[in-house]
Amino acid sequence: MKLTTKGRYAVTAMLDLALHYDKGSVTLADIARRQGISLSYLEQLFAKLRRGGLVESVRGPGGGYNLSRPPARIAVAQIIVAINENIDATRCGGERNCQGDEPCLTHQLWEDLSHRIYDFLSGITLADLVARPHVQEVAARQEARVHFIVPAREVTG
Repeated sequence: MKLTTKGRYAVTAMLDLALHYDKGSVTLADIARRQGISLSYLEQLFAKLRRGGLVESVRGPGGGYNLSRPPARIAVAQIIVAINENIDATRCGGERNCQGDEPCLTHQLWEDLSHRIYDFLSGITLADLVARPHVQEVAARQEARVHFIVPAREVTG
């Protein structure tokens, strides 16, 4: 199983929202700036996350996105599933037709691995990740970097 960029970015963006959970709506532009993800890519991901019921959009001034429920109630596996990522280590995509119309010799092994990965990701919530010291350190560094950057038009000689 290979987690694609789409899956990694979705989890990263959702973790960014979780880090700002009590601070109001977060714009995709802010997430893009902090996480180094293109805005257009985030827009595509958030359309899927919204359809999956994991985020809510807020329109107007001060608008952006919020988690649809507390970070402790959103598991990483839910994020992966919402963006249509496949948590499947089998070669056949779970169809059991790896060798013609039959499962291959190691099909059950890869199917078991897929279940373990799903169970593992289901057991980790955004709140669990937010509580990790390393996540807090990285988030503080990202915030400091974003607030330190001065737009070029404000610089005077």
